[in-house]
Amino acid sequence: MTEIKYCVGVDIASSTFTASVGEMPWKALLKPQTFENAEEGYQQLLEWFAQHHLPISQTVVCMEATGVYSEGLAYFLYAKGYRVAVQSPLEVKRTFKPYGPKNDAVDSLQIAEYACRHTDKLAFWKPRSEILEQVKVLLAVREQFVAQNVAHQNGLKALKHKIVRTPFAEQAYQQLIEQVKKQIKAIDTEIRRLIESDPTFKEMLLLLLSVPGVGLLLAAHFIILVQYSLEYKVLAAFLGIAPNEHSSGTSVFKPATSRHFGPSAIRKLLYLAACSVCTHRPQFGKYLARKAKEGKPPRLVINNVENKLVRIMCAVLKSKTAFVDNYHSVQPLVFQKTLTAS
Repeated sequence: MTEIKYCVGVDIASSTFTASVGEMPWKALLKPQTFENAEEGYQQLLEWFAQHHLPISQTVVCMEATGVYSEGLAYFLYAKGYRVAVQSPLEVKRTFKPYGPKNDAVDSLQIAEYACRHTDKLAFWKPRSEILEQVKVLLAVREQFVAQNVAHQNGLKALKHKIVRTPFAEQAYQQLIEQVKKQIKAIDTEIRRLIESDPTFKEMLLLLLSVPGVGLLLAAHFIILVQYSLEYKVLAAFLGIAPNEHSSGTSVFKPATSRHFGPSAIRKLLYLAACSVCTHRPQFGKYLARKAKEGKPPRLVINNVENKLVRIMCAVLKSKTAFVDNYHSVQPLVFQKTLTAS
């Protein structure tokens, strides 16, 4: 891969984006320029690059993760052969002092400077599979529908507690609840159809569904997640379930704890899966009982079970082997010594 010489920082808004160019080692090369966040603006950005002789092979474009606002430019530049880095806004902001002016031009310069000074930390963006992109959207829409359905059910419950009943309002709520439930069921069907339309994703789905406590929704979220990494420790840290040490010298020492935040949807599903296997699977139930006798907090034990499930899911995908209940791993050397002794 050609060495990076120019770093373009892009600050994106809904209708416009501002770009600044820096040169390695860090030096502001071009003044910030604002373009329309549309196809015409993307073409003008390329003309600006060509005008100032920024070769594709030596240029990286860095932008903050801003959801749908950054998607169009990211897809466009990737298709043209540019290396695109999408970074966390918090990570960029923490690099600079929290005072001074703030506007689109300053932000784009800071992003360009960040890219120049931290080229080893840049996460180069690649477009997700079209199927997985659709599955991700459906999962997000499903979460919204579930939240709306809970709100409708709470509203209906409140109406039924009133002394003066209003049948028309209650019927309206009931119809909404039935409609949303029907849509949620249709979304589940479409998610499964999309995943099974691709042989690779279908195999991953069947492997994940063999793991205790894992259903369609958790499997779909996990298939999207492992496109970034299949390493258990990386995923556990990203999900916020990995315990982290907190100590300093001899005076500061706290028990290892997780960071208590991560992607909310998959964290909720993991928690429900852990509770389910502790109730319905003897091996997990015995583990929960044993740790409870040791005085461990229940939430800590559930977090440990969540880690076990993530480890198992990573293992079945790596080995491409379905989960085997009551499986016991035997080390080859121990097995060989047993055979020799007998």
